Amino acid sequence: MSRLRLTRRSFLETAAIGVTGARATLAQQPAGAPGAGTAPPKKARVTSSVMLWTLTGSVEQKFVKVARAGMQSMELVKEHIAWSDEDSKRYHDLAQSYNLGIDALVANYDWTTRPVTMVNPAHRDAFLEDVENAIAWARKWSVPQIIVLSGNEQPGMGHDAQYASLVEAGKQASEMADREDVKLILENLNSKVNHPGYFLTSAREALRAVKEVDNPHFRMLFDIYHEYVQNGDPIPAINEAAPYVAVFHVADAPGRHDPGTGQMKWPDIYKAIAKTEYTGYITMEYTPQGDEVDSLIKAVTEMRKDLNAATPHEPPPT
Repeated sequence: MSRLRLTRRSFLETAAIGVTGARATLAQQPAGAPGAGTAPPKKARVTSSVMLWTLTGSVEQKFVKVARAGMQSMELVKEHIAWSDEDSKRYHDLAQSYNLGIDALVANYDWTTRPVTMVNPAHRDAFLEDVENAIAWARKWSVPQIIVLSGNEQPGMGHDAQYASLVEAGKQASEMADREDVKLILENLNSKVNHPGYFLTSAREALRAVKEVDNPHFRMLFDIYHEYVQNGDPIPAINEAAPYVAVFHVADAPGRHDPGTGQMKWPDIYKAIAKTEYTGYITMEYTPQGDEVDSLIKAVTEMRKDLNAATPHEPPPT
């Protein structure tokens, strides 16, 4: 959809056609044929989402693609920072027209260029200010979750001291989140390929921090791609962390492209998630190869097929 110009009516018509097509694609997946006395299959109750930065085009064009792919939600990094009040209202109305939500945005998105890390006490005030600003924006759009990032390792500080600062930053920030009833979600990233110097490179250490913060408004964003690149098989950490996870991020490795294009065993990964009875968001954060809409439809269809195949069955009828 290059150089797209849409009226509100044509915008909605395009979305309706795309969403119908996506739903038809999903409906074509085999649902199984349970026999007499067999429990009917139970569908995994997760919400599909996509990181908007992974798609090309204008904001409007990206919304069209997300809707045509049949996605339920979107996530932002810093796109919204440049939006005027007029832009924000216009995009909000468009998202509502598509029945799309925004489920997360990033607070300290520019941790590499500003002193806003969680791991240095000297950065604490600036980090908390970023959280406050993100909460204010989330309130306008009814965004339920705000992504927080540890930031990079600090010269001259030991690992334990930085970890202690991260936990304290999480405690203070989660008190702010409490008041607005939003969740802060702590993300692990890899330092081997994508983010050299990043501090929180282990999902297990993120889980430990979430447990120590001990606040229901402070949870994990478990990035499966980053965990695989940094630490190998993500399934053991998924099994441990799932009760504390609000969002899973998905991309294959190497390359950070479509699930199934790399080395990662996605049917096994989704099976592990399903067995935990996880009901949160699963967000596609990969750069698609080929047509972006077709890529997302395929990724979400296969995700739901694998999740549903491994989801425990409903009790048989009495």
